[in-house]
Amino acid sequence: MVEASPKVVVVVPTYNERENLPVLAGLLAGLGLPDLHLLVVDDNSPDGTGEIADKLAAGSGGRVRVLHRTEKDGLGRAYVAGMTKALEDGADVVVQMDADLSHPASVLPLMVSTLLADDTAVVIGSRYVPGGSTAEEWPWHRKALSAWANLYVNTILSLGVRDATAGYKAWRAETLRAIDLPSVHSNGYSFQVELNHRVARRGLTIREVPIRFEERVEGASKMSLAVQVESALAPWKLLREGRREKP
Repeated sequence: MVEASPKVVVVVPTYNERENLPVLAGLLAGLGLPDLHLLVVDDNSPDGTGEIADKLAAGSGGRVRVLHRTEKDGLGRAYVAGMTKALEDGADVVVQMDADLSHPASVLPLMVSTLLADDTAVVIGSRYVPGGSTAEEWPWHRKALSAWANLYVNTILSLGVRDATAGYKAWRAETLRAIDLPSVHSNGYSFQVELNHRVARRGLTIREVPIRFEERVEGASKMSLAVQVESALAPWKLLREGRREKP
């Protein structure tokens, strides 16, 4: 009896990504994974990204779906909504991926196979393991800030991963249920850190595979001052909560 392929749902939050989204959808479709689906979570983009997503869905034979949200209230909230929807739709594997083409779609099959090879809970597409790298276009101070942010997070929370702030991840569905995804309260980029923290506290296995992180192709970065402040404070908040609660 032939074992069924796992249902893989790639969750992609969007806000003003009309140029990048069709390119990303094409890259994913070309990977050859037999049961790969794209779930676009659009936060009412004024540039018409939601309408572009609907057109992609209409011609996809059910492989592309769109979750329209009425407000833009942060990356974390968009991911919780999309990942929850993916679980409701029967996903075996849920992938987090940016819409800006900074995450290489070509590495996705390796991430999924690594996830399913053993008892791994989540696989991170990592810039900081051997073979990984950041965009050549990044200035030195941006590379230094990224490296410092990972050192900062790991020093406080002892996560044991090289790329603690990465946003490219493949999750087992049962892992997301085990860490109680709906109760995750961080937003912005600290959302990534909180998910890692919940996995590490439960003694689950995190693996990393190397990626080359590229600069976005079109559109503007969503990294605001408020997001940076939240990201700096989040590890201390998680540390305090971890001391009060049992895993």
